[in-house]
Amino acid sequence: MLQSTSRHQQQQTMVSLVKSCTHKPHLLQIQAHLTRSSLLQNPKFSLLFLSSLCSSRDLRYARLFFSQIKNPSSSQYNTLIRAYSSSNSPKEAFFLYREMRQKGLKPDPKSFSFVIKSCVKFRSVFCGLQVHGRIIRDGFLSDCLLLTTLMEFYSSFASREDACKVFDEMSQKDTVAWNVLISCYLRNGRTRDVLMLFDNMKNEGVCEPDGVTCLLVTQACANLGALEFGEQVHRYIKERGYGAARNLSNSLISMYSRCGCLDKAYDVFKGIGEKNVISWSAMISGLAMNGFGRDAILAFEEMRKTGVIPDEQTFTGLLSACSHCGLVDEGMEFLNQMSKEFGIMPNVHHYGCVVDLLGRAGLLEQAYRVIISMKVKPDATIWRTLLGACRIHGHFTLGERVIEHLIELKAQEAGDYVLLLNIYSSTGSWEKVSELRKFLKDKGIQTTPGCSSIELKGIVHEFIVDDVSHPQKHEIYNKLDEINKQLKIAGYVAETTSELHDLGAEEKANALSYHSEKLALAFGVLVTRPGTTLRVTKNLRICIDCHNFAKFLSGVYNRQLIIRDRTRFHHFRDGHCSCNDYW
Repeated sequence: MLQSTSRHQQQQTMVSLVKSCTHKPHLLQIQAHLTRSSLLQNPKFSLLFLSSLCSSRDLRYARLFFSQIKNPSSSQYNTLIRAYSSSNSPKEAFFLYREMRQKGLKPDPKSFSFVIKSCVKFRSVFCGLQVHGRIIRDGFLSDCLLLTTLMEFYSSFASREDACKVFDEMSQKDTVAWNVLISCYLRNGRTRDVLMLFDNMKNEGVCEPDGVTCLLVTQACANLGALEFGEQVHRYIKERGYGAARNLSNSLISMYSRCGCLDKAYDVFKGIGEKNVISWSAMISGLAMNGFGRDAILAFEEMRKTGVIPDEQTFTGLLSACSHCGLVDEGMEFLNQMSKEFGIMPNVHHYGCVVDLLGRAGLLEQAYRVIISMKVKPDATIWRTLLGACRIHGHFTLGERVIEHLIELKAQEAGDYVLLLNIYSSTGSWEKVSELRKFLKDKGIQTTPGCSSIELKGIVHEFIVDDVSHPQKHEIYNKLDEINKQLKIAGYVAETTSELHDLGAEEKANALSYHSEKLALAFGVLVTRPGTTLRVTKNLRICIDCHNFAKFLSGVYNRQLIIRDRTRFHHFRDGHCSCNDYW
């Protein structure tokens, strides 16, 4: 009896030692003791020791120890699979899962969950599909946690349809499952559907949206410029007591800023008890995108006084502020300051802001030299920024060079060639226009149709060029014709260089009349009270003619107009734009 008690106490002591040990020399000593005392083959001790090895992150040692276990159990396999799934060798998790099945051990939901996560990490759709098939065959479709992991797998590969299918098969949908689905829609650019899912989630009343849900939906509202819906989400956040969450407040600052409501963004900012660098950076970026470059710089100075150290995002906002307001000297100074004073090496986004800044100022060759001399590899976006500047300043020889760089990156898109077409047409180089059009046709390159959306009363309305799908199409076109007449009286003249076909002046003006953003604005004027701010989001870059149209409309109809296109934010008031010009 005494001997049995003593053995039990020794085992308990060993358990405590294993649990508390993390250093490899101590683990080696414990392993030697386990081997001498024949406890190594005891499933309880071997599992516990294997867990300790995995926690120490020495997976080579853990794998070696695992190989000494004669008949590993499912729990032991799961322990090692889990460790590899979050390591730098996630593929090993899949190999262990396959070995586990070959030995006749049946994977459980934990096994499947870990191996699916590993498939996401080493980016293998094929392996993940195999695991999904086995989950179906083994009858685990009632495990909601496992199905949520499957949804995350499909979401990470932008397979919205498959993620939805898994979601629909779930017998009980919890908040996490809803959040994964919403995240999937957001990642796939189905932003309007995110708002619908949020409403459905609230209306069903089974799962209450949590802070993560609100964070995702706030991001969707920011992307869409859906202010009214964003305000609903903000009220919901307050009602549920999520307002103290700093990440939500930071997201609300970005959302209100991107909707052109700086006063509301500032109210949220003021309400944050302890502002971190993300809070300050969000406010600085908000001021920048709304054309308040000097105020953004003042906010940066105030931030430094409070002792908050700037990060990469802070300088992105600052350089963007300089770009929006044409502060060339200040921008170049900030670029130098970030590395010399704060030890932050400029990344491609910082250089992109500088190229944009120089491009706005017409310093195209200097912008080109900046890209060539960058310490990081230029991406397609920065070349497109320069290409846009070439289009504005009619510099087609440099534009052709930029296209060559995009071809080298294998990153050229139809929109890049459209910009080059713009450059040729604006300079009257119709022969080059014809050659480029033939090239696009021969290569089968198709352009992305322009699409503009406007949110009114929580509903997002979308328009394309010459759109006839809207139920109020007749009233919209009549209103647009009326607006055009009023703007012409005020001095608006169609910018025919925006039309890429070799037509007469009148034909060009007619071709430009029904661009998607003009239809969205006409709809907004039609259905809202005078003085209501209109917010439009476009998937492509706004053309010069539509920019001028919006500028005149804001003055003639006394409207604030906020148009966010692919490249920047345009805020129109009283016949002026926050960007000062087309940029």
